Amino acid sequence: MGLLNALRGADLDVRAAVSADTVDGRLPRLLVRPRSTQQVSALMSIATEHDAVTIVRGHGTKLTWGAPAPEASILLDLSLMNRILDHQPGDLIASAEAGAAIADLQAALSSRGQRLAVDTMVPGTTVGGLVGSNVSGPRRVHTGTVRDLLIGVTIVLADGTIAHSGGKVVKNVAGYDLGKLMTGSHGTLAVITEATFRLHPEPTATRWLSTRIATADLETVLAAACASVVAPSAIEIDCNAPDSATVAILVEGTGAGVAARASAISTMLAAFDLGPDDHDQAKSGLGDAQDWTLRFPFTTGGTQVGLKLTAALGGVVEVCAAAVAHGLHVRGSAGAGVLYAAAPTSITSAELTTVLSELRPLTARLGGTAVVLDGPRDIRSEVDVWGPVNGLPVMRRLKDQFDPGRLLAPGRFVGGI
Repeated sequence: MGLLNALRGADLDVRAAVSADTVDGRLPRLLVRPRSTQQVSALMSIATEHDAVTIVRGHGTKLTWGAPAPEASILLDLSLMNRILDHQPGDLIASAEAGAAIADLQAALSSRGQRLAVDTMVPGTTVGGLVGSNVSGPRRVHTGTVRDLLIGVTIVLADGTIAHSGGKVVKNVAGYDLGKLMTGSHGTLAVITEATFRLHPEPTATRWLSTRIATADLETVLAAACASVVAPSAIEIDCNAPDSATVAILVEGTGAGVAARASAISTMLAAFDLGPDDHDQAKSGLGDAQDWTLRFPFTTGGTQVGLKLTAALGGVVEVCAAAVAHGLHVRGSAGAGVLYAAAPTSITSAELTTVLSELRPLTARLGGTAVVLDGPRDIRSEVDVWGPVNGLPVMRRLKDQFDPGRLLAPGRFVGGI
């Protein structure tokens, strides 16, 4: 029996892929839309029997991240698995299927005064995409990352085996390492079908404060913000020129508490203020004025080269300065040592290789890495997207254990995994 007939025989929603199903410039052979974890299991069993390379898609917002996607027989579309499965406000936990949009999950949680305390940096991100890409926004400074908030996960291995890890109670950490493995795996180890998260109460008040300062003062301001007793929820920077940078600090909590803490931060920033910043002045809430803190400095979808630069907190300013000197626009969580950088749209693969050859030793010396997160396929095909990675032999053994036939997005992750 051929692959198509086998999939239809398992009562799966399958059709030939069309141009709208193109993944990173390549058209898969078939599109399959399962409705449950059990159907994903049946699908992967058939994929293994037919040696069919499979790529997973939620809303398709990050299919151009990492190394170029391979030729695929199956595009596994999780858009029909979009249910919010459980919300237990008393325990501050919620579960959802992998295809559920984070925006829909947040709306449901907000109706009960709670939230998943991560920021949606790419509109349209789904639960599975959030975990698989491990993208956490500005609030990671206060509430942690996706990996910290993920307390349970259901996955399907390449051979169709269903596995669960963790539970619906925060203190139950059984299997938590499996959740950590899935976080940031880019769909190369298993198919995430459900996830359970730890929640936080929504603050009654939030306020961003921002100002433009001289680059020479940036390290002093960041050190003061990180050490401040006002406990900021986010410390962001935006830098597109060698002489100045914009700093934005978020405080959250009760109305009175936020007012007092915002006043303290405003006083601190005023000593370094160069005048109105490039974006806006302080305002309440997360309105248009501070939208830049919730967006990468580059456009996603394979249209512009975007980098992820990490370093220990004490190295953020040096990394930022080096990237800006190469003509990159830098933005990100200075309070967590995670920055993102946009390359000029005209950059060539040779020029990008030169930039990486200088940024990678620098970030390594400062305790971090330099990774090409997104970009045109032709450029990602010609540069080392991931760069040197510690523990690569262990990661390869995990790939061999989880996906011995190398059917799940092979080659997309570090070291050709």
